[in-house]
Amino acid sequence: MCGIIAAYAQRNVTPILLEGLRRMEYRGYDSAGIAVLDKDYSINRTRALGKVAMLADKLEKAPMDSGIGIAHTRWATHGEPSEANAHPHNSTEQFSVVHNGIIENHEELRAELKSAGYEFTSQTDTEVIVHLIHSEVGKAGNDYLKGVSNAVEQLHGAYAIAILNTEMPDRLLAVRKGSPLLVGIGIGEYFLASDTAALIPVTQEFIYLEDGDVVDICEGKMCIMDESGAEVKRPIKTSSLTASATDKGPYKHYMLKEIYEQPNAVRATLQDRITEDKLLLNGFGDLDINVLKRAKAIHIVACGTSYHAGLTSKYWFEEYTNTPCTVEIASEYRYRQVAVPENTLYITLSQSGETADSLAALEEVKKSGLYLGTLAICNVPESTLTREADATLLTKAGPEIGVASTKAFTTQLVALQLVALTMSKAKETQTDEQRAEIIKALYQSPITMERLLMVDRTIEHLAEEFVEKDHAIFLGRGPLFPIALEGALKLKEISYIHAEGYPAGELKHGPLALIDNDVPVIAIAPNDHLLEKLKANLEEVRTRGGQLFVMTEEDTDIETIEGLTLVKIPGCPDPVKPLLLTVPLQILSYHVAVMRGTDVDQPRNLAKSVTVE
Repeated sequence: MCGIIAAYAQRNVTPILLEGLRRMEYRGYDSAGIAVLDKDYSINRTRALGKVAMLADKLEKAPMDSGIGIAHTRWATHGEPSEANAHPHNSTEQFSVVHNGIIENHEELRAELKSAGYEFTSQTDTEVIVHLIHSEVGKAGNDYLKGVSNAVEQLHGAYAIAILNTEMPDRLLAVRKGSPLLVGIGIGEYFLASDTAALIPVTQEFIYLEDGDVVDICEGKMCIMDESGAEVKRPIKTSSLTASATDKGPYKHYMLKEIYEQPNAVRATLQDRITEDKLLLNGFGDLDINVLKRAKAIHIVACGTSYHAGLTSKYWFEEYTNTPCTVEIASEYRYRQVAVPENTLYITLSQSGETADSLAALEEVKKSGLYLGTLAICNVPESTLTREADATLLTKAGPEIGVASTKAFTTQLVALQLVALTMSKAKETQTDEQRAEIIKALYQSPITMERLLMVDRTIEHLAEEFVEKDHAIFLGRGPLFPIALEGALKLKEISYIHAEGYPAGELKHGPLALIDNDVPVIAIAPNDHLLEKLKANLEEVRTRGGQLFVMTEEDTDIETIEGLTLVKIPGCPDPVKPLLLTVPLQILSYHVAVMRGTDVDQPRNLAKSVTVE
């Protein structure tokens, strides 16, 4: 969940490392640090608690100048956020290491290293790695590569590691297992990073490393070895990402920018996959329509916001294809005995494609051999998830920097609906006319979404009602229930208001006990066949003194009365109501967070890419 960057060049790499850290701030972190090899071949290290700006201030007072260095932003897993626990970590001033991931057997290794005389200055699992490397290199007669290989063989867990060695000052080593790491290629220089965005200012040529790969950069040349130690050639890919794509532009926050980017993100996801009323099956890449035809059950597994997208799609898969669909949280799915019906299609969702629990669940699924096939829906084409799944459907949302997902969520909904429609065609469970109606609604959805964004100012005024609140309840029915869950998640993520989502029909089974004037209730009330049922649920809240805020379409007959505030939004076709009605909830959460003065793009304790369990 932290970020690594390293550089080997014929120029001062400190500004490159610092800019890379800034570009990875969105991943979430609590401290940052840089280590370089000075001209006398000693390690020069600077660390700071807090934002990268704090590290930059320190470097301004004590500049570093070196052609080789490593840097890191830390999201605490072992040990509290502190300068002592910040990376890089050193051993006997010979080695310096940065690490992304978790070492599960760190306590056992720490005890062994302490008994061997090593002193620890931090609470982190990473310090175990650097001392272990020092120990194993010594045992290997100073054979650097063999010593590092022997060390990482003893590590259990996930890691991406970059290493400096003062006795080999023209050499940079890195190892990847379970945590993302890529190589950026320049002219006579090389870079390492946790994601592409960190290196876009210096290169657009990348190698995406496989599990077990060791990178050895020495005397201006690079060698990649696989887990067996054999030299391998990994393909070089050119990224289409530009430096401006990760800038805020005229927007105050990345989240607001990404909310407003949603119409174009949805257009991009639909492009080449549908016409105004037809599916274009050649727009689905390696998705095999025969697998969809044979599927007798669907298991969707994801985390967080992606889990809510999966829950929404359950309604579509079962309605469009008459195929039983189960949706589960990855961290639960991977640790239980799952009953897998014959010919089950496994679908996993991840914005980053590096979500640890989702990757681990996919690995278990592939080992089991019980599934018809695996499909990944993801926003990052070169991610681990896309490489490991049998087939991939890309969401094409573009870079999403804000920790609270917006356009990645709505494009996941679009992708899932497209899969459901394709499966319905393969199974012939819908008529062409039924599919055409849904496709037309999808085709028009970016235009409707642009109209929905025009309620921004209205919702901004509404947000004032939430600033002093500590709790909130979101209600929805049918496929809008998962959208209520997502609305609650957005509010709690960035405003720190405790919020829960419920099916409106569940009020009388417990949540009504929470209702009073201090707990606002936000209801999503589309003009559909469940509207009358929902109105009855709203009355249950109002008669108990609850404060209701109802987001409803312009053509509903709900009226503003005492205790009930209406927010009228443009009408939305039934098939795409979940996709579109999530937008006002995102806007509400954003404005509440701004008014409460929280860090909207980097909320406390959270990370964008959850690469640890």
